[in-house]
Amino acid sequence: MDSRSLRATPSQETLISLMQLDPLPIADTEKDLPPLPEDSNEDEKATARSIGSTHARTTSLGLSGSNHGSIYYLTRIQRYSTYALSIFTTIHLANTSIIPLITRSVPASESYLLLAREIYQTPLTEPLFVALPIAAHIAAGVALRFVRRNQNLHRYGGATPAVLPQKSASNSGAPTTKFSPWPPVSLISLSGYGFALGLGAHVFMNRLLPLHMDGDSSNIGLAYVAHGFARHPLTAYAAYTGLIGLACGHMVWGWAKWIGLAPLAGWKADLKSLGSTNHRAEDVRRRKRRRRIWLWVNGTAVVASIVWAAGGLGVVARGGRMSGWVGKVYDDLYAAVGQ
Repeated sequence: MDSRSLRATPSQETLISLMQLDPLPIADTEKDLPPLPEDSNEDEKATARSIGSTHARTTSLGLSGSNHGSIYYLTRIQRYSTYALSIFTTIHLANTSIIPLITRSVPASESYLLLAREIYQTPLTEPLFVALPIAAHIAAGVALRFVRRNQNLHRYGGATPAVLPQKSASNSGAPTTKFSPWPPVSLISLSGYGFALGLGAHVFMNRLLPLHMDGDSSNIGLAYVAHGFARHPLTAYAAYTGLIGLACGHMVWGWAKWIGLAPLAGWKADLKSLGSTNHRAEDVRRRKRRRRIWLWVNGTAVVASIVWAAGGLGVVARGGRMSGWVGKVYDDLYAAVGQ
């Protein structure tokens, strides 16, 4: 046997190939990433030091000693805030769309809206069941992106062994994949950001502006919205169509995610997210099931949008201008924002 083969040393190419990494940011998950190997010893020591005092610090909420990270709690804040928002949205949908669709009249629907305001627009219920859940939902979603970004940077960025090989490869002219620590933005998140902007404009026009101009918003109702459609129909139709579409798409797909349907839905023929069974018949069945779920979720969003638009755009938007001093109040409000 050649003695040189026994004294062979690893080549530089082998070392570089073992050090090469092509990381992909972790998709949305409720679990924190496990600790890195170099962090394991420190974590074990910290756990051993704190194990004696863990039970003493346990509160009635049972948060300590649960080993849950920030992603776990932020995800639950985002989820549980949707419960209050769903109740409010159902009441609001009934008063701004379904009831006008039944009565076919804006004045006849105003009394039902006034009754609903006694539920969600009191000094106690409005901040507690409307403003706080909305703020918590948006803040938790944004915070989740930053937490996942920090985890990706901790694992793949900074002083990882693959930095030098990637730099050398890029200097040699070979194509490299640029790593972004930010997690991928899903369509649910995109629709949520758009919905948040539209909702902010809606709240400003219907709640904050009247409070600032008149010190009260008791005169603001369906007639105020109809007055705006009569003044600027193109702007109003475009704004409310976008708001309804984003709202229904985000809420329906969001609930599909909470109940576990969104990860199973997809129109693409591949099964990357679910894996292949290596059996053609089973793979075909799973593809069909994914497409059926996709159609059901999107169909639900479309139906919800149509119902909301039927009453909101089909009845309320055609209510016409208000006359008298109420119409003058509405004109002043819209003129304040250049409408």
